[in-house]
Parts: sequence; structure tokens; C-alpha cells
Amino acid sequence: MQPRSCSRAMKAVGVVEASCEEIFELVMSMDGTRFEWDCSFQYGSLVEEVDGHTAVLYHRLQLDWFPMIIWPRDLCYVRYWRRNDDGSYVVLFRSREHERCGPQPGFVRAHIESGGFNISPLKARNGRPRSQVQHLMQIDLKGWGVGYFPSFRQHCLLQMLNSVAGLREWFSQTDERNAVPRIPVMVNMTSDSTSSRKNKRNSDFSVQPPSIDQINNASRNSVLMDEYSDEDEEFQIAESEQEPYTDRVDHEIKKPVLEEEQTDQIDLSCFSGNLRRDDRDSSRDCWRVSDGNNFRVRGKNFCFDKTKIPAGKPIMELVAVDWFKDMKRMDHVARRQGCAVQVASEKGLFSLAVNLQVPGSTHYSMVFYFVTKQLVPGSLMQRFVDGDDEFRNSRLKLIPSVPKGSWIVRQSVGSTPCLLGKAVDCNYIRGPNYLEIDVDIGSSTVANGVLGLVCGVITTLVVDMAFLVQANSVDELPERLIGAVRVSHVELSSAIVPKLEPEISVAESNN
Repeated sequence: MQPRSCSRAMKAVGVVEASCEEIFELVMSMDGTRFEWDCSFQYGSLVEEVDGHTAVLYHRLQLDWFPMIIWPRDLCYVRYWRRNDDGSYVVLFRSREHERCGPQPGFVRAHIESGGFNISPLKARNGRPRSQVQHLMQIDLKGWGVGYFPSFRQHCLLQMLNSVAGLREWFSQTDERNAVPRIPVMVNMTSDSTSSRKNKRNSDFSVQPPSIDQINNASRNSVLMDEYSDEDEEFQIAESEQEPYTDRVDHEIKKPVLEEEQTDQIDLSCFSGNLRRDDRDSSRDCWRVSDGNNFRVRGKNFCFDKTKIPAGKPIMELVAVDWFKDMKRMDHVARRQGCAVQVASEKGLFSLAVNLQVPGSTHYSMVFYFVTKQLVPGSLMQRFVDGDDEFRNSRLKLIPSVPKGSWIVRQSVGSTPCLLGKAVDCNYIRGPNYLEIDVDIGSSTVANGVLGLVCGVITTLVVDMAFLVQANSVDELPERLIGAVRVSHVELSSAIVPKLEPEISVAESNN
């Protein structure tokens, strides 16, 4: 179990008269302009730029609380950001050790457990843009002063959270909104502090935050959001359907084919996985079927009114979940003797296995097995299963949610639908009576950044996931879930090493 944190989380919320983009660019800066709105900032520099969304930063805090007896604090942390399709921004912080950013003489290294900004657009007033800024910080300031002087921690937290008021004042008093922020590049932190300061002063390097166009483009590669998913151009509406509801009769005739459900229940007693099912809310290290109405999908008339509706009952039944680990990535797990896919095939059922592959020194795989009696001919699901990889990548959608977890994890995961095939590499294995989808989360640096936040606190999380095939035309609506699952407080130690049968041939595995 994770040790319970003794640090206290605090949040400040304020309204700033500026656009989300302007506030985001200022928040991302670590140059001289930061002194003007962040009274806790002394110095900051870039240690490593991991990718367009993730960077490791060094940060010295200006905490004016009896400096003669309390040593100053510094930080080394990962900063991750994303832009949501509603125009809001999320910027997240979490401490991390780095070889080029060791402890500094004369400083106590504080530890950010959870922190960041949430910048959301508000309705303009008097022609001026407005945004809501939330700043949360949970930090362990370390050192003996924290224990001896409880007011020290509260004073420092309030000083850091005052940045929200600082942003509001900065934008109310300045017209210089187009200045390009700079982040000095970190020098080698292993040298002594005197030479480090000289090198930092003499450093001519800088990193500019991305432009808004770059942000929009980069966001399309983000693992947990899909900039395209609800765009009008995704819909293929025939000319005869441009007038609302003119082909409603035809449409009503087509829908029963997609919505036709088998009335006989599938016997679940013959299926099993090593992660147990438990439907109690308080249970740990288990899974259960998540209520489909917790997720909103494109409704029947989405192409006309953009309305989303509760998803309702899925078209497939979640029958088992496996939780695996190994020293290498686990592909094509459906070949494992006695797994739910093989049991379903013996009973004449069709199954879909979604294998979420988590990279690391130890590789993990969580496999969800969905079963149905048969695919409806001509349905969107049948076309997805028998389609090519390009079609599958453009349609397979994940809707995530974190009902229980820390603020930083809930913000990093979000709840925006994501087209998996556009965010990460997906390998599709079409078997005689099944389709396995191996989702390589390690193929995306952005996904890895989120995993870095999630894996350390996985035992504290309750995560909901829904899988579906995106509907892009009138006759494919409304969208239907393939299935939905809730995974609660999973323990890494409960994963097992699977015994996989050898591949027969590449041609057969690819079908």
C-alpha cells in the first residue's frame, strides 16, 4: 500500500480577464515575466524536454518566511500539458528525480505530490475574454522546519496559490500580451552552486512555448483526447439527407438491424480471468461491469443537433478480465490455453479481446474479454471486425473516466473520447471467431507521460473505460458501446505471468 501523505492539498480559483491561450502561455513561461505575477518564483530552467507535451523543470521557490533560519526550497518536477477540445488547458506537475538535476547546496528539495493549473473559458463580458483559473498544489516542503513550524507550510502554500490573483492583476494592468515567454535551459547541476549560477547567467539558450497552431496540432496526438471525434466533417451525409429528417422512414427501417439484440443470456459461469469480479463499491483489486449510462455517445440525430445521449446497454457482454506481467511485451494473448476467447469459440460465440499493454521494466497487460452470440451482418460492429486496419484505427474509440483518484490523475486522464488508433499503435489479430486488439500504450510519449502519473498511485484509483466503434454517418447512428468496465484499486502484485502458446505462423495470426 502507498503511505498516506501528510501534506495538505489546497486549491485557489479565480476569474481572469484573458483568453485561455494567453493565460496558458504565461503559465508555461519561466523567464523574467513570471516574477510579475508569481510571488513564489525565484528561478526556473529546463532540465529536459521529453516531447511537445512533457518537460522536466528545475524551480527555485521564493518563500519569505524567516529566511535566516529556514533554508530555501527548490523543485525538480515533470510538467505535462494538454489542450481539450472545448478550448480549456490542463497543466500538471509532479516531482521526479533526474540525473542532471541533483540536490543543490544550500537548498532543501521539496516534493510536489500533486499540482497544476486548469484553465477554462468563460462567457465574454463587455467584449473582453474571460477564463476561470484553478490552481491546486499538494507539496511536501521537507526539512525540519515543517515539523517545528506548522504555519510555515500554510504560509508557503498560500504564497504559491496567490499566483491566481497575480495572473488576474497582471492581465488587468498590462497590454503586452503577445510577448514570447522563455525558459532558460538547465546546465549541469552536478557542479558546485557558484559555477552553476555563473553558467545559468551566461546561458544563451531558451525554449519557447508552442504557438497556438502547434498546440492544436500536437493535441491531436494526445493519448487521452480526440480533437476530431465530434467534428462536423466526420459525418458523411448524403445530399438527400441535408434537409433534416427527410429520410427518417428509411432511417427507422435500417436501425433495427443494428439494435437487434439476442434475447438469450450468455452463461457467464464458464468464463474466468485471474482478476476477480466483485460488484461491491468498496471492493479492491477487482473489476465489474460499468453502467453504460455513465457514458455519453452520439445520439440518433447527432449530425443535425450534436446531441449526445446516455449509452445504455452495450452490444457485447464483458465476461472476464486478465491481469498479466512479464519481462517482455505480451502480444496475441488469445492464444493462451483456456482463456475466455478460446472458451467462447468452443461454444460458438464471437469474442473481442482488448489487450492494454503497459510498458516498463516489467511489462503489464490488462485484457478485457467481450462476448456476443454473433455479429449482426451489415452492422457497424461487423464492418469494424472484418475491416482493414486503416478503417479500424479511424473508428475504435475509448471513453475514459476516473471516478475516484487524486486531482492530478483525474485531470491527466480526463473524460474526452479518444480514437485509440490515432493516438497509439494498435495491432489487430483476426482469429477464426474472435478479434484481438493489442493497444501499445508505450508507442505514445504523451501516453507514457500520463502513465508516469497513474502507475505510482494505481492502487488508489477507480477507473471506468468504455469501448465503442465511432459512428460517422447517419445510418450508423446512434453509437453503441461494445462494452464498459470499472477497475478498482488494482495491485501490481496481483498480476501473473501468462503461459502463451507458440505462434503457429505469422500469416495465420494476421489472418
